[in-house]
Formats: sequence, structure tokens, C-alpha cells
Amino acid sequence: MKTGIKVWLSRLVQSRAFQALVERCEGANDPAPLLRVLTYHRVDDPEARPDLAPQLAVRPAAFEAQMRLVAERYNPVSLDDVLAAVWEGRPLPPRAVLVTFDDAYIDFAQHAWPVLRRHGIPVVLFVPTAYPADPSRAFWWDRLYYALQTTRASAVETPVGCFPLHTPRDRWSAYRRLRAYVKTLPHSEAEALLERLYADLGAPPVRASVLDWDALRRLAAEGVRLAPHSRTHPLFNRISPEEARLEALGSWADLAREVGPTPRVFAYPSGGVSEAVVQQLGQAKFRLAFTTERGINDLRAVHPLRLRRLNVGPGTALPLFRAQLVPQARYLNRLQLVFTA
Repeated sequence: MKTGIKVWLSRLVQSRAFQALVERCEGANDPAPLLRVLTYHRVDDPEARPDLAPQLAVRPAAFEAQMRLVAERYNPVSLDDVLAAVWEGRPLPPRAVLVTFDDAYIDFAQHAWPVLRRHGIPVVLFVPTAYPADPSRAFWWDRLYYALQTTRASAVETPVGCFPLHTPRDRWSAYRRLRAYVKTLPHSEAEALLERLYADLGAPPVRASVLDWDALRRLAAEGVRLAPHSRTHPLFNRISPEEARLEALGSWADLAREVGPTPRVFAYPSGGVSEAVVQQLGQAKFRLAFTTERGINDLRAVHPLRLRRLNVGPGTALPLFRAQLVPQARYLNRLQLVFTA
């Protein structure tokens, strides 16, 4: 069923009639004060880093085409523009787009920032601040992916069953199932399970994947806006609200110490958020916070600590990328989830 929907949707967005409709919408002013926020994680060829999970990597050529379209057909805005719009009521230009990157992967400096700089597009880079000082630290999903790809084991026993590991398809299926399961667990239980799986699989460590502090300081000096993304990247709806507050404030303090003045702007790790966490961030005087909930923000009604974003991944072909930026295609945007599931 899902495959059939993918085929139908792919044909629809590539049809001449649909692309003509999207092109007309791109040239129209917004019907309300709207803000589109794009989310990226990595820009690289997946083959370049086989130790990293490929589902986050947009190829450089695709990213170049996407940013060219943003620069030509939209109005890229900065974080300061958004802060002024939300808190001071200053108008944003029509067709406003803010570009954000989560996790501060090394390939941001290698592939993404040169493109953004060439097109004059501001960007916000959300940094999990326990990672830049420790090159041996890697995100759990990358470690899990690499362990499953490199182990000599023919199967792995887990709380959700025994997964065969005979073929690449078996290993990818196991990775997807386990990644989804880990996200349902309290943070401490997830950490314990992952440590056991890593030990059982006996895989080598992932190479350094996050920018170090010297690289981040260079990027900040060149115009990249850095903002906190927690210290250790836990799901905030899987830890206590007080732990979430300390993670957010600690990340903000780390950036202020290592790089300089930093706005109290936050991106929830993997989108994990609850009403109690929102209240904690508000009490800690955070001004903006970004979720992973898909959508375009109407600034007349948006909650400043629940801003929606549009995630861009390797399955986001240019026609679909164009479609999700126009508010008239909001129902199609929901079907975009089919491509990334």
C-alpha cells in the first residue's frame, strides 16, 4: 500500500500540471505572515561516510539545487529577523524562509556552508555541546547503524525480537525497527539497551562526526549563527522536565563560554517535546524553540517555543521540495511523510 502511494505521489509532483501550479504559487505573496523553517542534518554523499546512518544525508548536488531555488524564489531570513518578528512584531518579507541544521555534523562545513554562503542564505546551526570536545562521542543512531553493518554476527537478540543479519536488507530492517523502539524508551533504559547491543555486536567505533570547537568558532566568525541543541541529545519527552531544562541551559552556557554571546533559541533533539518541557524553557527565558512537527508557521498564532519545521532528507526530490514550501500544498506536505518513513 505504501509503495503504491509513493509511486502515485511521485508521478503527481513530477507532472507538468502540478509543477506549473507550484510555480504560480511560488510567485504569489503569502495569504498571511508565514515563516517556513527548513531542517537539515547532513549534506554529503552517503558513500563518503559508511559509518554514519544514511537516512539524514542530502546529496550535495541536491542541496545546491534546493538552495538555488530558495535564493531565487523566496526570501531567506536570519534568526535575528525571526526573533524580531515574533517578539517585536516586525514584519517578515513575503515567502520568508529560515534554514536550520541540527547536530553540527562535520559535513556542514565541508558541503553545506559553502553553498549557503555563495547564495547569501543565513543559517542557524544547532549544536549538541557535549560532542565538540570529545571526538570519540557519536550519536546513538550512527553507532547502532555502524554496529549492525559491521558485526560478524548472523543475528541479534533484542527486547523486540531476534533480527537476522544475513543480508544488507536484513541489517537495514533491524536498524529501522530498533531505532524506532529505542525512541519509545525512557532515556536511561535506552542508554542501557544500546550499550548492551554495542557490546553484543562488537563493532568498531564511529569516527569523529561532529565539528569541534575550533571549527565552530571559525564558522561563527564567518557568519553561521550557532544555537543550543542540548548537551547530550536526549529526547526531551523521555527525561524529566527538570533534566530537560538543565540540558538546554547547559548547552546555551557551553556555547556562550566557547564561542560568545548566544541567543536563547533552541531545537528539541529529535523533536522530543512535551507541554511540561515547553513550560520549563519558557521559565528559563528561551525566546524561540523549534520542533520537528511538519508545517509552515503562521506568525499570528504560532507558539514561540513550538515552531514547526519542514524536514529535508535524501527522499526529498526537488519537485517535492518546491511543493512543501507553498502553503497551498499543505495536504500534499503531509504525504511527504510517506517518502521519509
